[in-house]
Amino acid sequence: MPDLGIRVLFEGNNFLRLMGGLWVTVKISLLSAAISMLLGVLLGMVMALKNPITKCLTRIYLEFIRIMPQLVLLFLVYFGAAKTFNIDISGETAAVIVFVLWGTAEMGDLVRGALISIPKHQYESSKALGLSRFQTYRYVIIPQTLRRLIPLAINLVTRMIKTTSLIVLIGVVEVLKVGQQIIEANRYTAPSAALWIYGTIFFLYFAICYPISKLAGILEKRWQN
Repeated sequence: MPDLGIRVLFEGNNFLRLMGGLWVTVKISLLSAAISMLLGVLLGMVMALKNPITKCLTRIYLEFIRIMPQLVLLFLVYFGAAKTFNIDISGETAAVIVFVLWGTAEMGDLVRGALISIPKHQYESSKALGLSRFQTYRYVIIPQTLRRLIPLAINLVTRMIKTTSLIVLIGVVEVLKVGQQIIEANRYTAPSAALWIYGTIFFLYFAICYPISKLAGILEKRWQN
């Protein structure tokens, strides 16, 4: 019977190593997402202002981040800026910096869109009811904004988790890198191990991202009713 390579998954601590690599992926993603959410809310509020200077500056930042591929940004931060300015940073730190820059821009645009989507008559009706500006935002604007924002923000987290696969190219030992190491170590004894290792990594990503994506869909559908 031919060796299918699945045994490699359970030899020694290979599977535990994959789970350890997955934890690195999740840790970088969640840390980046948490910081991005906070900064993105602030950026979105600034982007919603009608000041032409702030609108121009935030638009330049947003377009720069969107046009520039995340991989190029990773190389710029890790190989470029860090070496040019003689800054010693790890691959994980560089990854967090890049994903925060990207996540903040995306989150800021989501917040801006959610804020400007609130109809003007909501403000006018609140004022007619005698609500103060603070009360208007607390009881009327913010609840509606969150309804629009939370499903989109959850989807952004999913995208961030999937995009972390790029950090293998700057030497971060995450789940994909661990998988490559296991495959390389068994390339002669189990040539077909790549199928099982990468298949397992696929299901690990799926197991994390699918529930998050499903939650976003459920919330969006519930709040639309």
